[in-house]
Amino acid sequence: MVKPTTSQKLDPSTLDSAFSYSTDAWQRAILFLDTMRKRAGQYEEHAKQLAPNVLDYEAELICDGRTLARPVNYVLAGIVPPPGIVIDQRKRPFVVVDPRAGHGPGIGGFKADSEIGVALKAGHPCYFIGFLPDPVHGQTIEDIARAEAIFLEKVIERHPDAEGKPCVIGNCQAGWAVMILASLRPELFGPIIVAGTPLSYWAGVRGQFPMRYAGGLLGGSWLTALAGDLGAGIFDGASLVQNFESQNPANTLWSKQYNLYSKIDTEADRYLGFEKWWGGHVTLNAEEMQFIVDELFVGNKLAAGAIQTSDGTTIDLRNIASPIVVFCSKGDNITPPQQALDWILDLYDSVDDIRAYGQTIVYAVHETVGHLGIFVSSGVARKEHDEFASNIDLIDVLPPGLYEAVLEAKGEAVTNPDLVTGSWVMRCEARTLDDIRAMGGNDLEDERRFAAAARVSEINLALYRTVAQPIVQALVTTPMAAALRSLHPLRLSYEMFGAGNPWLSWVEGAAENVRENRQAIPADNPFLALQEKASEQIVESLENWRKEIEKMSEQSFHAIYGTSALQSALGVDVKSHRRPRQAAANLLHTRLLEARISELRALMTAGGLREGLARSLIYVGLARGSVDERGFEAIRRIRQAHPATRQTSLREFKKVIREQYYMLLIDEDAALAAIPALLPKQPDERRAAFAALREVLEAAGSLTDATSERLARIALFFQTPSEPVALGPSNPGNRIAS
Repeated sequence: MVKPTTSQKLDPSTLDSAFSYSTDAWQRAILFLDTMRKRAGQYEEHAKQLAPNVLDYEAELICDGRTLARPVNYVLAGIVPPPGIVIDQRKRPFVVVDPRAGHGPGIGGFKADSEIGVALKAGHPCYFIGFLPDPVHGQTIEDIARAEAIFLEKVIERHPDAEGKPCVIGNCQAGWAVMILASLRPELFGPIIVAGTPLSYWAGVRGQFPMRYAGGLLGGSWLTALAGDLGAGIFDGASLVQNFESQNPANTLWSKQYNLYSKIDTEADRYLGFEKWWGGHVTLNAEEMQFIVDELFVGNKLAAGAIQTSDGTTIDLRNIASPIVVFCSKGDNITPPQQALDWILDLYDSVDDIRAYGQTIVYAVHETVGHLGIFVSSGVARKEHDEFASNIDLIDVLPPGLYEAVLEAKGEAVTNPDLVTGSWVMRCEARTLDDIRAMGGNDLEDERRFAAAARVSEINLALYRTVAQPIVQALVTTPMAAALRSLHPLRLSYEMFGAGNPWLSWVEGAAENVRENRQAIPADNPFLALQEKASEQIVESLENWRKEIEKMSEQSFHAIYGTSALQSALGVDVKSHRRPRQAAANLLHTRLLEARISELRALMTAGGLREGLARSLIYVGLARGSVDERGFEAIRRIRQAHPATRQTSLREFKKVIREQYYMLLIDEDAALAAIPALLPKQPDERRAAFAALREVLEAAGSLTDATSERLARIALFFQTPSEPVALGPSNPGNRIAS
């Protein structure tokens, strides 16, 4: 018999590591099963509630949509501020509209670091528009829009002293609904924030996030109609959630569960909190879902102004009068930046075109966060959403145009840090349409391919409705449809760990025993490293599979819909140089614009010091190409310090800023020449006014050469024959406070 050598003997420390790892792995498995049991229990409890949600705040019902003339399953709730939060009734209210995309409401306020949380912290009254699990029979997307208009009217009525109309936040699918309503009822809205919202559904970059090809590869929306018929007129939102999960198989099939298992001692509560929302599946009327797919996802008609309401009103996003903040991310595989922003290219030919419609569009692009992180990430809430809430009045008064919101850490090097409300300095930098085009997008050939896919969808839907739909509707009963929903794979993934499974009755007791005798292993255990390595290999394999499927999907779509013969047969003009879904010009708007220009020319010499200062400030600021929150805060403090300016409401201030900005665009020389006539005659008043102007301009730091040159030109207007205005360095310190 050969005895093992010393090198062949097992190291006792290795044996100890293996034993401790096996104990730890077994205990983690028990705790994992117990967490899945709790997940199933909260799923069942959530499903029993009449109005389930995951709001972390107490809410009071303001209006139940089921009581309206056209009833819907939507509700308006007021958020009760938690202890320690002081609400300023003069500040505009915030209204968060949650997405009805398969899961239940509440994600906009399910923790302190959330959209509702940061708005409350900034002192704004907050409201929430959510929905019940089941739709009212016969309700439509248009009915929901009418209900939300009533909700906003009630919010406005409750805040007569607020300085501005409500800021409305639309998350994901709620974003396009908010935009539709704002185009129909622009007078109800203050600034609009759309987070992770698809508005240009065909847009994207080749080789990335091919979800946009799905409609064409499946033959269009006939499958949506089939799903609605199999549900006896009800579309199961669990299918939408499953569609989201299919975009990231590595996370769905492995990473999400493995992350829980590997960090079971610290991850369970966070996991259960998210799953409570993610598993709160709701339903839609089949007609609602059909509208969404036909008009938006496949048809891509929203940005083109090709959707009409039941009374024939065209939905034109150019009618929106409020500033629009678009928040998107390069890491979002559901709504990439192109789908969030390319509607601007569909609607406008240039930034001047945006200005001609009086619109202000601000966009912010995150580098890495995923789709859900846009509106659930604590880091995003503390940074982007916090800055939007803190500077919503600044956004509201920005001159019309296109801007990018750039956030800079406050730090010690920031000039005038006392003018910054949070940990970040927000700067809105002027952009052009070329900046959006630089992110990538479709060329004309790509647009024709999607137009062809939309035509195929219309044909297949018509064939289904003619040939198969009557048969399916006759065969499917309401109990049968309910049974099919209960057997949905996502629902079963929850229920299989529930109390109805007798094979798991032992888990709760075993988990209690494990917690009493938990033997967690140190992070340097070598077998833990092997576990992590195995997990990485599984993720890599699933990622490679995803990439291959996506590559094949993209190639198939382009091969099928890229042939000129098919496009011509479907009625797509292969010779046109116009994008198939580009919005048409509005001749009436052109006539109204001409009349407005004439009116503004006549008003160039009208007004007083307020108008003269605003015109001067805009003229100098245009050279900088950006608007900094510190400058606006300086204006706010000056306004509060002087009784005369304190009487000017935010709405009046915005009107003055826009009028003076347009005057400079129309005829800069004439607008500047008229400034001296607007200024007071007294030297002391002119000197104080010029000092306030410099105060605001220097709030964000030293002036550039270009801004200094413009300021020198403006200084001539503030001079009097006896006492010229000095242009030397301003006094040190913060004069605003005094």
